[in-house]
Amino acid sequence: MSDERIAIVTGSGKGIGRGIAQRLAAAGMTIVVNYQKDVASAQETLALVQAHAPRSIVVQADVATPEGAKRLVDETLARLGRVDVLVNNAGPFLVKSVFETEIDEWRRILDGNLSSTFYCAKFALAPMRAQRSGHIINLGSLNAETARGAPTTAAYNAAKTGVIVLTKSLARSEARYGIRCNVVNPGFIETYATTEADRRELPSLVPLGSLGSAQDIAEVIAFLVSDKARYITGAVINVHGGLWV
Repeated sequence: MSDERIAIVTGSGKGIGRGIAQRLAAAGMTIVVNYQKDVASAQETLALVQAHAPRSIVVQADVATPEGAKRLVDETLARLGRVDVLVNNAGPFLVKSVFETEIDEWRRILDGNLSSTFYCAKFALAPMRAQRSGHIINLGSLNAETARGAPTTAAYNAAKTGVIVLTKSLARSEARYGIRCNVVNPGFIETYATTEADRRELPSLVPLGSLGSAQDIAEVIAFLVSDKARYITGAVINVHGGLWV
């Protein structure tokens, strides 16, 4: 029996998702790189992870839809035979008040962050239950477990708070099948979307005095899906440099 472990990382064409995919590949896992539109970035990620895990693949799927999430899991099973780790990283962001938020924007943020997490977990659970093992890591947001008011990010924060409840519910229901489920909440993380203004202004808000990196998030996830974290499920881990503690 092969010791190969298969990890799906949604939204792993770039940014935090790419960092997670690279770290898990370095840990010996075969990666399913997922993207929605940017095929060039996804291929770049694939080349990076294949340096460590040559059987890694790329799958285009819009996980904000049930059809896309199902296709992602089905193709993983068809090509690689199992699913050991699911990292729900994909999720759009929106800066608008409730008054300014359009109905279609509300749906896009909830579908992209909360529904996508539900869909991917739902379809991954059957093979994980059959294996009687698995790990689901969901990406939340800054202090999402505290349900703070968010005047300009109401839709996003509502979705990510929902991710916390969903994860804890999964942790309770799936533990009997050997499946662990945890949340990682990133703080201010430097990515391709970080502006010069962010680099100037945000570090002063963080007690540790700097922006985080995708590697900071990836290291925590690599630990959580390892045997060293075998007794951790239903946890919410903030990786934010001490911001808003």
